[in-house]
Amino acid sequence: MYLADETWPDLDDYFETESLALVPLGSTEQHGPHLPLATDHLIGEAFAREAADRTGYLCTPTINVGVSPHHRQFNGTMWVDAPVFRDYVESFTRNLAYHGIDRVIYVNAHGGNIEHLREVGRRLRDDEVLYAIEWMWDESIPDLVDDLFEQNGPHGGPKETAMIQHLRSELVHDDRLEDARDGGIPSVEAAETNKYGSRTFYDAADNTDNGVLGDQTDATAEKGAEMFEAATEQLVRLCEWLDAQAFDDLLPEPHV
Repeated sequence: MYLADETWPDLDDYFETESLALVPLGSTEQHGPHLPLATDHLIGEAFAREAADRTGYLCTPTINVGVSPHHRQFNGTMWVDAPVFRDYVESFTRNLAYHGIDRVIYVNAHGGNIEHLREVGRRLRDDEVLYAIEWMWDESIPDLVDDLFEQNGPHGGPKETAMIQHLRSELVHDDRLEDARDGGIPSVEAAETNKYGSRTFYDAADNTDNGVLGDQTDATAEKGAEMFEAATEQLVRLCEWLDAQAFDDLLPEPHV
């Protein structure tokens, strides 16, 4: 069920009988010369909607702009400052609690959002408002990603390329995959910006001239479809597990 497609009376039964919502998030940021800036939020929304369709749980509208200042040197990248993002997501989620939701899965497809979503989840749990957890698609299927790609990125690499080839093939510039590979770097390690135990870089541009990593020519829509199905299965299982928990069991443990 997609919240924005429903009328308010038609949501009455859901809020009376169910307590879980899926919130898709991503970013609007550069993903190299071959992928759209929408890459992350397209992926996040696709997973959330598919899981909602399979389970009947509620999917909210997507939060399309996240914490992406580390990509700001590339045209079109949009971001909000981290404190603003955290406050917005917290307010967004408290809105759901007002309607009776007490557990939320942040279906996230942007690495820059992770720590901030975890912080929001902690705030809401500590206040005993609701229980919110972050889910990242590729982290749910790490072995499959490693099996499919010799150099999987992370950013703008073959796993994201394959996913968009599967979801929105018309947005992928397949004629630029070799340029993406040759103008980027194989991995963060190849940039040699880790020095003596310190990460000396702050921005993507510190590591890669065109903003991406990995071998994009290794991507196919078929690999994207395989990852999408496997990760969706993981998300569905997470939904079912979370729905089965007693709310009191999700709250912080008492002081010892």
